[in-house]
Amino acid sequence: MDKKVIVITGASSGIGEATAKLLAEQGNQIVLGARRENRLQDLANEINQDGEATYAVTDVSDLESTKGLAQKALDTFGRIDVWINAAGLMPQSPFIEGRVKDWNTMIDVNIKGVLNGIDSSLKTMRDQKTGQYINIASIAAHETHANGGVYSATKAAVWMISEALRQEEAAAKSGVRVTVVSPGAVNTELVSKVTDKNVQKGMEAFYKAFAISPNRIAKVIASAINMPADTALNEIVIRSTNQIA
Repeated sequence: MDKKVIVITGASSGIGEATAKLLAEQGNQIVLGARRENRLQDLANEINQDGEATYAVTDVSDLESTKGLAQKALDTFGRIDVWINAAGLMPQSPFIEGRVKDWNTMIDVNIKGVLNGIDSSLKTMRDQKTGQYINIASIAAHETHANGGVYSATKAAVWMISEALRQEEAAAKSGVRVTVVSPGAVNTELVSKVTDKNVQKGMEAFYKAFAISPNRIAKVIASAINMPADTALNEIVIRSTNQIA
């Protein structure tokens, strides 16, 4: 496998962190983006013991902040081969509670964050005539449930954005691949950020029964990246063997 420059948002924990570690072990140069600088520093230091990593404090809901992450990659490593949009939030609640702030935050991070990542790097990939996006959606992109309407809507948007981008880049013959990954329950911080305590209690029980390690998601992301350049894994759905929905 050729060494790649890989940018990861949401890199300070969960899927982003696990993926950063695995891809660094495979010899890639990693650019970490997230809001928590102390976590980024610790992860970069860990990777740099045997690999190569840098970071930039990044708020993906802010376009200029996201462009700063892209510039960090270009300044440090000279290119961007893969952009992984792994930042996401899941503060689920019933509509009757009117948690508009939660809704707007999910829209800003889960949808605008993906769009900002694309806008910050697509021209670079077009100029290189090669590149790849890995966008983290969710099982919730394919189905919804009570209390999860807004979250599902944001993840369905990620799926639709990814598919439209795939079609555009295929038509342009740009060499830019697009992969959307839809995980089921994964052991991350998402459940701890659910603001409705009754909903959180039920989700904690579900995740205790079914959640898989983020390392499993990292492995499928790595497999998509490591495919030959003439082939793209466009969509991956991954969950516990025993998770029904």
